[in-house]
Amino acid sequence: MTPLPNQVSDDNPQKHTQPQQSNENPWVEGLKTVTLSIVLALGIRTFVAEARWIPSGSMEPTLQVDDRLIVDKITYRLHKPERGDIVVFAPTDKLREQKFKDAFIKRVIGLPNEKVEVKGGRVYINDRPLREQYIFETPNYQWGPQIVPPDSYLVLGDNRNNSYDSHYWGFVPRDHIIGRAIVRFWPPDRMGELDKTPLYQPN
Repeated sequence: MTPLPNQVSDDNPQKHTQPQQSNENPWVEGLKTVTLSIVLALGIRTFVAEARWIPSGSMEPTLQVDDRLIVDKITYRLHKPERGDIVVFAPTDKLREQKFKDAFIKRVIGLPNEKVEVKGGRVYINDRPLREQYIFETPNYQWGPQIVPPDSYLVLGDNRNNSYDSHYWGFVPRDHIIGRAIVRFWPPDRMGELDKTPLYQPN
């Protein structure tokens, strides 16, 4: 193989030979490079992180239609989801019965074994009102009280009255959670880290 730039050569003249030329077709070499790139990209997407886009207004005002996000797929291998996390998850059994195939994105509200109730425009966790600064408007429905099953989570959209979430179809098992949305990278004027309060407020 031809020495690379800045590569140290052999100074022994008795061992010096003509550089060996590669007999491999350049098209084959190119195909190998492309294949390796695809494998690495798929590995990152499968195990580390992936990009997602927002198709609906169910998470407004925190997330807007067509926002692009990075979803962290490592964190929940190290610790459990926390209240306030924005999570992406595969459809539950009940959602699959309704022919849903695409992943959902909602906010974790109720943790395993907690009693959750929605009444009077507030969410109550174990009979204590939850302070929420991120919702679009107060919920106009009553729900619960119900106990969140072990290893499951109650998830709600920030646009409470326009979100198809746990108050319709139930709880999300932990093994359905794909990852946590951590960064918005599009559009540029709202890019940045996502936390437990929205980075963007409606006008």
